[in-house]
Amino acid sequence: MTDPLFQRIAIIGIGLIGSSLARAIAEQKLAGEIAIFDASAEARAAAHELTLGQVVDSLAAAAKDADLVILATPIGAYADIGPALAPHLKKGAILTDVGSVKQAVIRDLGPHVPEGVHFIPGHPIAGTEHSGPRAGFADLFKGRWAIVTPVPGSDPTATAKLQALWSAVGSMVEVMEPAHHDQVLAITSHLPHLIAYTIVDTATQLETSTQSEVIKFSASGFRDFTRIAASDPTMWRDIFLNNREAVLEILGRFTEDLTAMQRAIRWGEGDKLFETFTRTRAVRRGIIDAKQA
Repeated sequence: MTDPLFQRIAIIGIGLIGSSLARAIAEQKLAGEIAIFDASAEARAAAHELTLGQVVDSLAAAAKDADLVILATPIGAYADIGPALAPHLKKGAILTDVGSVKQAVIRDLGPHVPEGVHFIPGHPIAGTEHSGPRAGFADLFKGRWAIVTPVPGSDPTATAKLQALWSAVGSMVEVMEPAHHDQVLAITSHLPHLIAYTIVDTATQLETSTQSEVIKFSASGFRDFTRIAASDPTMWRDIFLNNREAVLEILGRFTEDLTAMQRAIRWGEGDKLFETFTRTRAVRRGIIDAKQA
């Protein structure tokens, strides 16, 4: 029998991503033991009931003797978690996370990481509109990308070990510079969520009679927006506040393109509309070909 990749893994935050990781790590036998902490007593109780790992009642107890510590809380909590967690990280441990914004993670956690601890932020490009420990499932990461964003001076061996973990739970792994990650995710994830929240909120402000018809006659486009807009509001509030520069830059470009579309519709410029729709259709085909649909 081969030794596990890590003797002890601590997961801080046991929502969708954290609970899915716990399940996948256990299924693949990647840890001798899994320690779990969440600030919510309700979440801890659910994790215990689901037997996701050894549920403890403090950050210190979770991090004690852990070879790998994974932060899976909303990124807005990192600034408080960093100084509280740091004294309990053992030398040689790897500290990583699953947040959707990497520069903010480095800003909030980096200054607190003790010497001898390997700080390697990460981000699995996986999720659903559901949240909480009961929403997790072991196959969440299979066939999806996991991005690892080492900071300058990161130990290559530790980075490779973290990459091996993501590969073992089924992810394809990419190493990326943190600022570039934030720019890419601003267009592929953050802006689409912002648009979805806005469109659904616009529908909620229509006259009552029209609101009911919007729900009754929802076509696939609006249904897709409502699915996205059902995502965890705490998580997405924190994402937009912590990736504001990249999101605002992409939002500015989108606003310009939307104005151009508005003008084409107003002036009946069918050729421009057809050209845009044809160009964007090819992107969908590329996503399907990449098996990311």
